[in-house]
Amino acid sequence: MISVVCVYNNQDILNNWLLKSLKKQTIKFELITLDNTRNRFKSAAEALNYGGNQAKGNYIMFVHQDVDLSSNTWLEDVEKMLDSIFGLGVAGVAGASEEEHPVESRCRTIIKHGVPPRPVVTTPSNPLKNPEKVQTLDECLVIIPKSVFNVLTFDEEVCDDWHLCAVDYCLSARKLGFNSYVIPMFIYHKSTGELTDPFQIILSLGQYPKGYYQTLKKLLKKHENQVKQIHTTTGSWTTSHFLVWQRMASFIVPILVKLGFGYVYRKSGLKYLWKKLKSGD
Repeated sequence: MISVVCVYNNQDILNNWLLKSLKKQTIKFELITLDNTRNRFKSAAEALNYGGNQAKGNYIMFVHQDVDLSSNTWLEDVEKMLDSIFGLGVAGVAGASEEEHPVESRCRTIIKHGVPPRPVVTTPSNPLKNPEKVQTLDECLVIIPKSVFNVLTFDEEVCDDWHLCAVDYCLSARKLGFNSYVIPMFIYHKSTGELTDPFQIILSLGQYPKGYYQTLKKLLKKHENQVKQIHTTTGSWTTSHFLVWQRMASFIVPILVKLGFGYVYRKSGLKYLWKKLKSGD
């Protein structure tokens, strides 16, 4: 049996998306919803640990409120798939490969997100067809065997906000010998997680909220002796370089290219800096 754990801050979104698709499922499951409309929990890690500790299923599925499972047999199908993966530590529907893919191919998923719905990976040269081992997984939906969760919970000290707790969990699980897998199970996730207000993007020095980068800094420090780079579905980050420079490069370079200033980018030294930061050298 799968225990479904969801922390929510909007009852209408929960009802219209996740719960609506769960009501159509063909197998029995346990549902644990955590009301955070009054800020009961200070972080995703705190909330998910609270819910996970109550779970009675063989697998615990931590999922966002605005997810549509898109199939009546989704839970049945995913449970069969998980049972077939030897040495499973964590599974998810979107992950980042550690292999030497081009940047645009490092993200491994078949899901859609945003309004209107669009594929997360727009031009897959190597489509995801089977479970694949990845370095990290996205937080929108992750599934952890109860036996693994009994050994390792989410880090509430490092992940004291609402971002990157699954990324940290995958890296921590790896230290214990558990593998992370992305699975070819389709969902629709309404949110993209990115900032859309240009003023907020400038203030944050990036596409994500300030709390994302605060947690990322602690995460890079925690795992600096384990990995050279941390690959996520939102970008790759080098553990040996100052985060502020990486943020500036990831913020400025795409803007220059998008505005047609590719020549400036190539001749100013930013191309060299960007390459060095991404290589981890």
